[in-house]
Amino acid sequence: MPDSPITKETLEYLAKLASIELHPEMEARLLKDLQNILAYVSELQAVDTSGVQPMNGGTELLNVFREDAASANTNRGHGKEQFPATEKGFLKIPPVFK
Repeated sequence: MPDSPITKETLEYLAKLASIELHPEMEARLLKDLQNILAYVSELQAVDTSGVQPMNGGTELLNVFREDAASANTNRGHGKEQFPATEKGFLKIPPVFK
């Protein structure tokens, strides 16, 4: 890919900035991968997106959670029969520590 903005010198410069040591075989592979990525991005830039509305967050879905409201049918007090004793509105249990 002769017209690629990523050259061996650019790759060495980027590796130096990132403090990465590149081995020669890895350097060749990385250079080819970066050139392919940039070629794909330039291909995407050629696509006409003038009629496409921008997206915020990647989706147009709305919040699917219900409003947090009090409900008449709750389990409040359920299981109270297992704690027969109460004191000041609280369930009374046997002491844990002596």
